[in-house]
Amino acid sequence: MAPVATRHLTKAGLKGRVRVLSGDFFEDPWPQAEVLVLGNILHDWGAGQKRALIQQACRALPPGGRLIAIENVIDPDRRHNSFGLLMSLNMLIETEAGFDYTGADFNDWCTEAGFSKTEVVPLAGPGSAAIAYK
Repeated sequence: MAPVATRHLTKAGLKGRVRVLSGDFFEDPWPQAEVLVLGNILHDWGAGQKRALIQQACRALPPGGRLIAIENVIDPDRRHNSFGLLMSLNMLIETEAGFDYTGADFNDWCTEAGFSKTEVVPLAGPGSAAIAYK
């Protein structure tokens, strides 16, 4: 019997097209891909390291590629996503410089890296998909 993830990829027609890689994303080269997904990665780091990761992603993506960051993106007024605000506080306690961020922050970092546009798509619960388009 195939592992659950493999069965789902086969049903979706993605078998052989999706890879999960491990490594040091600050040191190792990133794979060339059409879509890169970072799940709760950016909030672990300070602004400079967030910028570096976004720049790495931009270099690895072809024109038309996408970076998708699944995070607890904070609303611009910092009033509605209380979970994201508390998670940001938690990141400051548990990490050296990590924090959660707003969609405007994400847009600024991605534009600086060379992405053409961004959007934040709310997901179920407090999470969002922050998407950058190259």
